[in-house]
Amino acid sequence: MAKHRNPVRVEMLHNRYSREDLLKKIAAAPPVERRTFSFYRYVTLANPRLLRDELYREWSELGVLGRIYLATEGINAQLAVPLENVEKFKALIEARAEFKGLRFNPGVEDNGNSFIKLTIKVKKYIVNDGLGDFVLTPDREAPHLTPLEFNAALDEPGTVVIDMRNHYESEVGRFENAVCPDVPTFREELPLVAEMLKEKAAEKVLIYCTGGIRCEKAGAYLRERGFKNVYQLEGGVINYAHAVKREQLPSKFKGKNFVFDERLGERITDDVLAHCHICGAVSDRQVNCANEGCHVLMVQCEACGEKLGNCCSEECHRISLLPEEERRALRKADESLRNKTWFSKKIRHLSATRSNAG
Repeated sequence: MAKHRNPVRVEMLHNRYSREDLLKKIAAAPPVERRTFSFYRYVTLANPRLLRDELYREWSELGVLGRIYLATEGINAQLAVPLENVEKFKALIEARAEFKGLRFNPGVEDNGNSFIKLTIKVKKYIVNDGLGDFVLTPDREAPHLTPLEFNAALDEPGTVVIDMRNHYESEVGRFENAVCPDVPTFREELPLVAEMLKEKAAEKVLIYCTGGIRCEKAGAYLRERGFKNVYQLEGGVINYAHAVKREQLPSKFKGKNFVFDERLGERITDDVLAHCHICGAVSDRQVNCANEGCHVLMVQCEACGEKLGNCCSEECHRISLLPEEERRALRKADESLRNKTWFSKKIRHLSATRSNAG
């Protein structure tokens, strides 16, 4: 007689759907009002892999979407929580000793559509800073300044302010008179900033980033290299923008705050600082090229977006109109169509050529 095995239910603790399928599911489901939050903490996590599964179970039940990184050094989270479950979510966080009392940075411009799935990954580090096993301790940290204190420090003669974000972030928004290193990654920026400041070791240096996490390591890194007069903006641009509204402060940050989710940006002031990479028109509309084999992030005005189908070039527009099977075959056959660095260099070269011609 044949033996029958009892079916075993496999617990799925990860997303199984493509981006296209997820968007279809969201469009077909009843609308859910969500609130976007970000938070981080450098804290020793004994077993981040076990914690990852626990958080995925808890947060999935609450309908949380987002992108979260865990490592033995802590947590880095950006997520969207159903409005009806916000207090339950905060209670779950507060119940964990390692996360008790952490600061939630709510979104500035929040349409609730910042994420389409829940992704929790265990990584070696929660920020790719290139510092290896650089341990952040209280004695290494740069002092935090409130938005009010940061504004006052900006007005002090001789103060140097450094944008610790990537070039595509500072392109659309930045503090007045900020030094904005032209680098695509944070790990490239740290040694460059130290070199830029080597003659300014005695001057007051202010640093800022999106939500504060990059400045934690950046401030400590600079202090280790002899820059003792370094201060970081508490809670980053996000907390600053909320304080400007709440405390009626003058905003010394101009333009948009780039964010790493579906929104791509939050408007802080009405100032438009950037120009279309295609035609040079004033614009801070950031989009990814609609050719999925390229997907380069660019500034593109509405007119060029309409003309090129939200692609970065005529060639990408042509490819984007091909049937899906042909696009997939083309990406496999041509290495350059899968090389995002190549496309990034291309679009920046076009932008630079246009600027020089002007």
